[in-house]
Amino acid sequence: MIVFRYLSREVLVTLSAVSAVLLVIIMSGRFIKYLAQAAQGALDPSVLFMIMGFRLPGFLQLILPLGLFLGILLAYGRLYLESEMTVLSATGMSQQRLLTVTMVPAALVALLVAWLSLSLAPLGVSQVQKIIAQQDALTEFDTLVPGRFQTLRDGSRVTYTEQLSDDRIKLGGVFISEKRFNQDKTKDRAPSVLVAEKGHQEVQADGNRYLVLENGYRYDGNPGQADYRAIKYDTYGVLLPKPEVAEEVTEREAIPTSELFGHEGIRERAELQWRLSLPLLVFVVTLLAVPLSRVNPRQGRFLKLLPAILLYMAYLTMLISVRSALEKGKLPISLGMWWVHGLFLLIGLALMYWEPLRLKRAARRAEVARG
Repeated sequence: MIVFRYLSREVLVTLSAVSAVLLVIIMSGRFIKYLAQAAQGALDPSVLFMIMGFRLPGFLQLILPLGLFLGILLAYGRLYLESEMTVLSATGMSQQRLLTVTMVPAALVALLVAWLSLSLAPLGVSQVQKIIAQQDALTEFDTLVPGRFQTLRDGSRVTYTEQLSDDRIKLGGVFISEKRFNQDKTKDRAPSVLVAEKGHQEVQADGNRYLVLENGYRYDGNPGQADYRAIKYDTYGVLLPKPEVAEEVTEREAIPTSELFGHEGIRERAELQWRLSLPLLVFVVTLLAVPLSRVNPRQGRFLKLLPAILLYMAYLTMLISVRSALEKGKLPISLGMWWVHGLFLLIGLALMYWEPLRLKRAARRAEVARG
């Protein structure tokens, strides 16, 4: 039990450290993307952390298997490097027993991944879709920030206001620059610039929203040319287009797992197999990591790290490719993703038993040579 607790602690501590680093890297990249959308006025900045929180289970379900894989490689690699594994082997710790011990923390990780994949991740995606639907109903007026130039996603309009009331109804010191196109949208017309002392939002009966400007000027013309036209107005209405939020999730990712069982759709059945594959992935990568962590102290602990990572990436890439092929009908759904797990299971068994057999044969040949 002392050895079991020691090995489990080493694996789980390294797993936690590696997963934390990977999570920070991935979430930082995604947060920057959402922050860019908020800067363009497509998202309300107040919902950014809510979206990241709901996407967290989806990130973790992919990070934890990789974190466990790297955790085993680094933890056991250090034990081999410091000859602790040599001492354990001398006391009867075989590769098979080491694998059995490692499967206990792997089972805990697999249960956590199953909970994330089958329950929390779909629920989080569903909540993200609700937030995106709410954001789609917003206009650039709702996401406007005073004192900052805001550009629409297509770059057709730049809006600026000096002041914005707390209830987001009244504006002061408004500037709008808008590109205009011909009817076929193939050629730009002269840009239009609007300035106004104040403005407010007005909702029409058809649901369209307008920004009503008061006491201002409209300028039409190309910069550097003399064909400018200036129009003074008392009231001017500007249609507020709805921002387009780039979605990164699909509808079937939000379907509860209980509804996927018994579903006849190809895409839904592929989605179910993907969710079930992630917990199974944990056990297979554990079988791969234990023999790959075995290193010679003279060679260093990182000798097999790069080949091991490439093997893991090949495994995950094949799963993603097969999932895509299943969704497109290029592979029979009855074949599924299980053959990929079977292939890498065979690779893991070969790695587990090939090295001891090779060492035994080398020892026998040495004995024969001495005899």
